[in-house]
Amino acid sequence: MAILPSPPLPSSSFFKSYPKPFNFLFPPRPHKPIKPITFTCAASIEPPPTGFDFRSSDVFSLSRATISESYPELLDLVDMGCLILIQKEQFGPVPKWRAGFVEPEEIWLLGTTHIDRASALHVDRVVRALRPDNVVVELCRSRAGIMYTSSNTEPGQWLRSNMFSLSGAEFVGAVGRSISLGGQTALALRLLLAVFSSKISLDVDRPFGDEFRAARIASEEIGAQIVLGDRPIEITLEKAWNSLRWTEKLSLVGSVVRGITSSSDSSRDNVKESSRDHSPYQLYEKLSSSYPSLLQPLVHERDTYLAWSLKRSKAVNNCKRVVGVIGKGHLNGVIYALVADQGDLRFRDLVGKKPSIDNGASGWIGKFLRDLVRDTLIGVLLWELYEQFKSAF
Repeated sequence: MAILPSPPLPSSSFFKSYPKPFNFLFPPRPHKPIKPITFTCAASIEPPPTGFDFRSSDVFSLSRATISESYPELLDLVDMGCLILIQKEQFGPVPKWRAGFVEPEEIWLLGTTHIDRASALHVDRVVRALRPDNVVVELCRSRAGIMYTSSNTEPGQWLRSNMFSLSGAEFVGAVGRSISLGGQTALALRLLLAVFSSKISLDVDRPFGDEFRAARIASEEIGAQIVLGDRPIEITLEKAWNSLRWTEKLSLVGSVVRGITSSSDSSRDNVKESSRDHSPYQLYEKLSSSYPSLLQPLVHERDTYLAWSLKRSKAVNNCKRVVGVIGKGHLNGVIYALVADQGDLRFRDLVGKKPSIDNGASGWIGKFLRDLVRDTLIGVLLWELYEQFKSAF
């Protein structure tokens, strides 16, 4: 198709003779850029330096020596790289704005695998041996219901009791909380990941979160307080989604769908390989190779949030001993955040906030159309997945 040249512009005298005659009907409006809805952090969060490995640090050496004297029955977990003790004198300084806060004397970290029965046994051993004041788990309010489901639940119920499910006091409340904190995108992505994690549970015949159920049961029996230590999953998923380019978003959704439709043998092999690899870099390597922009919201920010829950949340104020039950992939980052803290971050820096939204007509119309297209596509995809797998669940 031929492109016609633009007609010549009128001379300057034309504009002087007719100075915008229709301004009284269509007054000019200032252009306002559309602001995307994203969570932003008020301060930067520094990840561990390249090559940092807690197992070769002085923290680990001191921890092993102390545990071998005080709790030799737990030394096997130390040598497996699952258990470490960090004492108060190794923490960063208490910030001036919280001078009245008394940090715990000891923080014990236990790294787990979310789909491994052995991790649940490790948690039970550690909690009963140490008898801590608080047990901090890698869960948020929306996922707290995982601790109260039975490991003997029928496979058909695992869709509602995995790491991404809408568990909690009430389903409607969980949905409302997801939309309020993370928006429709985070809710849709969470449902998609719930189907994916349930598929893995079915393939390996194990539900997610046995270690959290064990932590809850043991804590109740010894009188310890359970603390929800993870950042709300809705905020994490929203930040993770917004960190990706569109090509990466499509690739990520495609990868999840392929995982859902993959054979059961493939899922079992992947879980076995993950269980055998005790490297603290395993999670970093997988994310950085495929989706490097996910490292900050999914790993580094959550590592720092977990560290703050362990030593600076109101629940642990002035207590003697805290046990943290977290995934092995977070051990390295949480340990670094505990010992390298300079007291310049607050919880609100880790949660982030939504900036104000442009209320102009063009702004909300454009946002409405984008949301409509996005939610329609995600809804169709989720419905197709539901139709395909509802017989299994």
